[in-house]
Amino acid sequence: MTRPTAIIADDEPLLRDSLRGSLAAAWPELEIVAEAANGAEAVHAVRELQPDFAFLDIEMPRMNGLEAAREIRDLAHVVFVTAYDRYAVEAFDRGAVDYVVKPAGADRLADTVKRLQARLGAPATPMDALVNELAKRMAPAERLQWLQASLGSTIKLVNVDDVLYFQSDTKYTRVVTPEGEALVKKTLKELSCELDASRFWQVHRGTIVNISAIASVTIDELGKREIALKGRDEKLEVSRTFSHLFKAC
Repeated sequence: MTRPTAIIADDEPLLRDSLRGSLAAAWPELEIVAEAANGAEAVHAVRELQPDFAFLDIEMPRMNGLEAAREIRDLAHVVFVTAYDRYAVEAFDRGAVDYVVKPAGADRLADTVKRLQARLGAPATPMDALVNELAKRMAPAERLQWLQASLGSTIKLVNVDDVLYFQSDTKYTRVVTPEGEALVKKTLKELSCELDASRFWQVHRGTIVNISAIASVTIDELGKREIALKGRDEKLEVSRTFSHLFKAC
């Protein structure tokens, strides 16, 4: 029996690895035949390899996921991958496509796999009208860019791009950058709603990490995962709740 096939398209290698690992756990029979870093590469891979499914990140350089879906048309069943729930609107629930909010949770991905298995062998549906509607809803959301942080009696502005990780500290949150650390008067929960979820992952109840700062993730014999940061000595614990983010590790 022929194995079902898919491609994964995302401009972040770590996110591609995470989705690949999560899919391997949720659907071991699914074969990932190619990975792409942008929509143009995804379209080329679909045309050349003719997979059953294409997992497309919505926001990619050169050609985004919606533009790629227009080009793919009925060559594969499309699953949109998005960091934002605002894209996961009723349009996705009409049956033409499915969506995954990244980083992909095990329960949500299991539901997606069931729907994809039901469509296996059926012709894919062109999505021009749906893609056009989604494109209209994609006005960029305002994401937190600057923080006012306290360093003793001094208030400093911190660009979130420079933050390595955030950690809960009672009513405050520690903000750790390569230059040092400071405190902001926001809870981690408040910050998690304002940060770009495609770049900042919550890996523990009390920790959010900038994925560009991750050097590696290790796992011990008990299944405990730890994050090593680029150019830093400290390690960040990954709780079991968020261990699915690093299934490939």
